[in-house]
Amino acid sequence: MSVKYKRVLIKISGEALAGEDRFGVNAAELAKVAEQIKEIRDAGVEVAVVCGGGNFFRGRTGENIDRPTADYMGMLATVMNGLAVQDALLSIGCPAKLMTSIEIRDMAEGYARRKALDYLDEGKVVVFGGGTGSPFFTTDTTAALRAAEIGADVLLLAKNIDAVYSADPRKDPDAERYTELSYMDIIDRDLKVMDLTAATLCKDTGTRIYVFALAEEGNLMRVINGENVGTLIK
Repeated sequence: MSVKYKRVLIKISGEALAGEDRFGVNAAELAKVAEQIKEIRDAGVEVAVVCGGGNFFRGRTGENIDRPTADYMGMLATVMNGLAVQDALLSIGCPAKLMTSIEIRDMAEGYARRKALDYLDEGKVVVFGGGTGSPFFTTDTTAALRAAEIGADVLLLAKNIDAVYSADPRKDPDAERYTELSYMDIIDRDLKVMDLTAATLCKDTGTRIYVFALAEEGNLMRVINGENVGTLIK
């Protein structure tokens, strides 16, 4: 099978893993995510994943927790999701390896770029947890950074909405749907695709971004095959 992209990094939000539960990991949603990842891996695509952590913890919630501590708590949430994704993949016969930017030796291997590339070459799905390892950076920035480090052909942003719009289509029926944008479009128009640091990093490294809805069955393979199901940013 001929595919458009040979190596991809998928950014999966914590909310996507929680599904309708809105907190924690929904077993059915996790299984769907794992099956779609396995499908493209079996087609010969090298796959890396960055998990968000919003289904467990999202940002500073009070004055009694400072920003760095809150960010570290969020990093731990991404490790929890990474463990879930790794095990879901292993349970369906898809080799996977969780690597973390913060050392948690009994749970995951520490991140090392060369080792991650070796795992990708071996056909393993590499799951990156722990964010960048530093506070003040989002998992969007982590995804942009890791995509550049591993030389991904595209950064796939799995969203709850099927593309980038001029406004929230759930609130504004007249919102314009975009099929293609430039990096400067999302920065200048403040389209909320990802945070500014991540968008700027993608612009500087030339990392293409594709925004699509992961919830629709088979959508990930459609993206890999080059079908127009979302928004390309380049």
